[in-house]
Amino acid sequence: MKDRIVPAAVLVALGLVVGGGLMGYGFKAGRTADRFVTVKGLSEREVEADLALWPLQLVAAGNDLSRTQERMDEMVGLTRTFLREHGIPDESVSVQAFKVTDAQANPYQGGNAVYRFIITQTLMVRSEEPRTLRSASQDVGQLVQAGVVLTSGQEYGPGGPTYLFTRLNDLKPEMLAEATARARESAEEFADASGSSVGKIRRAHQGVFQILPRDPARGQQEQNQLFKTIRVVSTLEYLLEG
Repeated sequence: MKDRIVPAAVLVALGLVVGGGLMGYGFKAGRTADRFVTVKGLSEREVEADLALWPLQLVAAGNDLSRTQERMDEMVGLTRTFLREHGIPDESVSVQAFKVTDAQANPYQGGNAVYRFIITQTLMVRSEEPRTLRSASQDVGQLVQAGVVLTSGQEYGPGGPTYLFTRLNDLKPEMLAEATARARESAEEFADASGSSVGKIRRAHQGVFQILPRDPARGQQEQNQLFKTIRVVSTLEYLLEG
């Protein structure tokens, strides 16, 4: 009987030792998983727009519809000539938003209108040479001197061309790699100060790419500036070891 009791006691003792070891391992793993540092990495690039859009809204008014249309055709011709002289070919110009308004058909205006007919026509200039388009926009006063009645740029806003950067996808891999590297540098600085070492990535958020004006100024928007700043801030969590 005594011989049977001893092995049973040994088995119980062994179970307690193994169970205690497993509990200790689980506690240690849990503590390790809780030890992490959250850091951010910044990456920026200065870029130049590669596409420019410049809407030119022309306006002609008169009391004779056919003559008003002739005046519009004349202004369109003057505008196309102006653009060609500034290095912008005809194929870069498209006609959009043609509209004829009859003031007599407007019950709220009626006899108060100076001119009966108002014709508006928009010429959209699209160029992959933004600098050329910017140069032309700076001389738009020449069109006004020639008698062209126009609005330069969008109907609402600061006016002038809109400058776009379309190659963001080409920059994303390099910028994300740089942002991640800078985040790890910050994590390593923290780990050194705390007597730890940086382990694997626990969680990562790549962040949102922003296109910002290179020269921020009051009232100036990104799309009205030729040069821009691309920015991304990545947030990463690193496990700490040791």
